[in-house]
Amino acid sequence: MSRRGRVTVGVLVGVFLLFTLLGWGIDAYTDYLWFDEVDFTGVYTGVLLTRLLLFLAIGLGMALIIAANLYLAYRLRPLLRPHSAEQATLERYRMVLQPRLGTWISAVAVVIGFFAGLSAQSRWKDWMLFQNSQPFGVKDPQFNVDVGFYVFDYPLLRYVLGVGFTAIVLSVIGALAVHYIFGGVRLQGVGDRMTSAARAHLTTLVAVFVLLKAVAYILDRRALLLEQHVSPGLYGAGYTDVNALLPAKEILAYISIVVAIAIIVFSNAVMRNLVWPGVSLALLAISAVAIGGIYPLAVQNFQVQPSLADKEAPYIARSIEATRAAFGLSDTQTRAYPASSTVPPATLANNPSAQAVRLIDPQLVSQAYTQQQQVRGFYDFGPKLDVDRYTIDDKTQDYVVGVREINDRALTEQQQNWLNRHTVFTHGYGMVAAPANDVVCGGLPYFVSGFLGDDQQPGCASDQEQIKVDQPRIYFGEQSTEYAIVGQTDNTRKVEFDRPQPQDNNAEERYTYDGQGGVPIGSFFRRLVFAIKNTESNFLLSDAVNENSRLMYVRDPRSRVEKVAPFLTIDGDPYPAVVDGRIKWILDGYTTSATYPYSQQINLREETQDELTNRGTFALARDNINYMRNSVKATVDAYDGTVTLYEFDEQDPVLKAWNQAFGGKLITPKAQTPPSLQAHFRYPADMFKVQRNLLARFHVTNPAEYFSGQDFWQVPNAPDNPDQAVKQPPYYLNVELPGQKGSRFQLTSALTPNGRDNLAALISGSYVDGQPQLEVLELPDQTAIQGPVQVHQRMTNNATVRSELTLLSNSNQSQVLYGNLISLPVGEGMLYVEPVYVKSGQQDAVPLLQKVLMSYGDGGTYVVLANNLKDGLAALVAQGKNQPPPATTPGNTGTNPPPSGTQPPALTGQLAQAATALDKAIADVRSAQQSGDFAKYGQSLQALDKAMTDFQNAQKAAAPATTPPAGPSTPPSTPASGPPASTPASTPSGG
Repeated sequence: MSRRGRVTVGVLVGVFLLFTLLGWGIDAYTDYLWFDEVDFTGVYTGVLLTRLLLFLAIGLGMALIIAANLYLAYRLRPLLRPHSAEQATLERYRMVLQPRLGTWISAVAVVIGFFAGLSAQSRWKDWMLFQNSQPFGVKDPQFNVDVGFYVFDYPLLRYVLGVGFTAIVLSVIGALAVHYIFGGVRLQGVGDRMTSAARAHLTTLVAVFVLLKAVAYILDRRALLLEQHVSPGLYGAGYTDVNALLPAKEILAYISIVVAIAIIVFSNAVMRNLVWPGVSLALLAISAVAIGGIYPLAVQNFQVQPSLADKEAPYIARSIEATRAAFGLSDTQTRAYPASSTVPPATLANNPSAQAVRLIDPQLVSQAYTQQQQVRGFYDFGPKLDVDRYTIDDKTQDYVVGVREINDRALTEQQQNWLNRHTVFTHGYGMVAAPANDVVCGGLPYFVSGFLGDDQQPGCASDQEQIKVDQPRIYFGEQSTEYAIVGQTDNTRKVEFDRPQPQDNNAEERYTYDGQGGVPIGSFFRRLVFAIKNTESNFLLSDAVNENSRLMYVRDPRSRVEKVAPFLTIDGDPYPAVVDGRIKWILDGYTTSATYPYSQQINLREETQDELTNRGTFALARDNINYMRNSVKATVDAYDGTVTLYEFDEQDPVLKAWNQAFGGKLITPKAQTPPSLQAHFRYPADMFKVQRNLLARFHVTNPAEYFSGQDFWQVPNAPDNPDQAVKQPPYYLNVELPGQKGSRFQLTSALTPNGRDNLAALISGSYVDGQPQLEVLELPDQTAIQGPVQVHQRMTNNATVRSELTLLSNSNQSQVLYGNLISLPVGEGMLYVEPVYVKSGQQDAVPLLQKVLMSYGDGGTYVVLANNLKDGLAALVAQGKNQPPPATTPGNTGTNPPPSGTQPPALTGQLAQAATALDKAIADVRSAQQSGDFAKYGQSLQALDKAMTDFQNAQKAAAPATTPPAGPSTPPSTPASGPPASTPASTPSGG
């Protein structure tokens, strides 16, 4: 290459390195500024230094091993080489390599060391846990070793062993190549094919490899406790592993040591050739196949399989116990619930838990919050709201809550310029809350907080803020995906859009941020850095960025906590709460591990997916784990972005290790958690889903029963979308379940037998005295109580219900949407409640809660479609008094088929007047629907319901005395035909 060419290549390489290093430097500097803002620089420096040290240690170690072996191979080259065509060909390579051999060796070693270092730096978590390991106080049942060895030590030891294997293999390949090039190894010519020096070098490397294999066999013995071996499908060492594989691994370790010695001795001291070392390696391979493969296979097939259940029983018991301990299931309280009452009790209407059932679906009402509480089109509440509880006027109840945020995608084209997106529309305003079972104004929630002005419609919202917030501005929220530049000006000119003024909704109030959130960017240097990072020249050119400016980035709460605590897995459903007058996001953090012996391994993504995943909740990573603890409750202040990590599980060794790794001050002790914050802690959804799915199998603790699998449960599909094979989400309720003392805010879920749809159990998760408590209400085997899918089908197929739902759908101009179907054990029976929403055919129409579908008992005998919860409970009680359950007959569906071959008689008298009023009510509904007046639409639907009731009463009055009585919920003249209730579109729900 010419001198000009070399200069050109050098310049290009220099430019590439400059921009690469510049990018890394800017990213590192801006990350440091961010961590300094949230006061967690210890995490940044700790992780960075650990990764750097691992990169240097492993990279340098690998480079030295490779370089030493390459150089040793060169030094051991023969001084005289026989003349041959092969050597003549290799002479050209020697002429190229030998003058700059040190450079070539260094280059190869540096490249290999660099990639080894890159691999090592990603293992910073393993190293930190290894350095700060804690005892679990629990020993594995096979080796009697503390579980902490497997969680903290084993992963790093396994990685270091892999690095050793890689270094030896690359050294063998590299040394063999050098020996061949410089004549130590020959393929042609007379005499030995390998010199004594080359043989000694290469056989020593092979011997070291075999010694490492001996160490691997020792670690493999421990690994048997972490792999899937136990039948049926459980993890840990089974009968064959304990009685065949474990001894085989130990024997192979000893054989490996003997083989390593034999390789060195026979190849260099006794035989001075490779025959016996080759024989030794062959014997090792044969031993591995025979002892480690054939023998265990024979034991499995001839000794274990004929009596599999008996042989594996002790090891199944180990897996059950370990899994329950690793996932916090050991203290689960299980109680039998007979569910024997099929008739609504007289006390049902006054039952506090029945009255507290949540009707408002957090997903379906999000659009109502957005349209009724936004004022400006760019405000949004997200696809799903959250459920929390508050005590107002000494009454604690559920509230559906959401924060009003700026939706960048909803800004108009004029508002989409850089100045507006990043300096004007910087924050949302207020937290809007509504009681979870109060509905007003034709189906809208009753808003009690988060008002933008004094223009609330009378009766549709509280006349004053019931949940008071001192600082309602939302600078950090789930929809804060872009950076914001705040505090740009002094008090003489405010530029940030804030909210409409209460006195004049056409005048916009402006605001200047005065908090401590964000990174100061007043200096030219910082503006230059962020201009390069964001490839945006306005950081330097715009007047909106000045000495008072602060830059907010990484603003959504989940990303902030993940960045502050990268060792935690964050729950997919953050929720806002008003704590001491400030809006704070509360997030649940999990510590996990994949190396808890004998525990069942699960995939987090698969176990936490349900109907709401990616429709309001975040999907978790595809991590395989077998240990999980809800160890941290994290908060993010919505105004200044302050992140605080509160200890929640004081006994978790993994959290203790991480806290110690970062100086012991990373986690705020549990005792310092403010009581006002503790009052809003709730059982985490993703943790509950994992525990619920595991309890579906691991509630069976008898090994023989577990082996048969006949008592396993499953999570039912979403009742209104059973064909989509998505799981029904759990739901939060503030109720008192059987066996509990007082109402609790708890997460509940129904389970059905494996492969069937009837109800098997109810699981609830709550906090008792600040500690998590799982409870299972187990129904009797072969129960006739229907599960969620069956209940939904039977309720919506009830003749009266179907006719009303058909009218609500209004000839396909409206949609009937079903909310969360709640199964609640009340009065020794089961109460089912499912809200029914109606969404008109207008564009951007709001779903309105119009009816409550309810049943008691088996889900089909006592069914009502009421206007509200109170009326529905009263109607069920009335049905129970007046209509005792009929004898069960095959095929009884609770509906009566219409007579065939007859024409309906002409309507006269009171019946004709009722029919006319019904026609007018239908016309009013259609008119209100077309006008887009939601309040009028809801009132029209209520009038339609009254007209339908009057028409049915008139039918009964006009019926001949000889007409046989109808079923308990089916009027004689109501046809059971027409489109099924599932015909109207349905929307996923839960929460």
